[in-house]
Amino acid sequence: MSKGELGRQYSKGETIVREGDSGDCLYVIQEGEVEVVQEHDGAEVRLAVLKESDFFGEGSVFDKEKRSATVRALSNVRALTVDRKTLLRRIQEDPTLAYRIIETMSHRIRKLDGTVTRLSVGR
Repeated sequence: MSKGELGRQYSKGETIVREGDSGDCLYVIQEGEVEVVQEHDGAEVRLAVLKESDFFGEGSVFDKEKRSATVRALSNVRALTVDRKTLLRRIQEDPTLAYRIIETMSHRIRKLDGTVTRLSVGR
């Protein structure tokens, strides 16, 4: 890591978070791409590919539940870890940050709703 860079480096193929693990932070991708996968009937199902400026892991910060998916580096990745206390402080400093997080979560929920509808209709 160069002087002045924040975040942690992950190598291609490295697991950043694992489905079912406890978590208390979210991650902001600074460089690279990750895949988000879930285990279903013994197979991995890819839910998303995220890139620079995207974030993941927010569910565990807000609801304190186990990680709902595994996130793995598709390339060399640098990601910043943000714990709950830091996130709340940053939201107080910049309330538009909360709006951007909610907006992203809303897009993800709508996409999931569409997928569920397609799968339900296909039965």
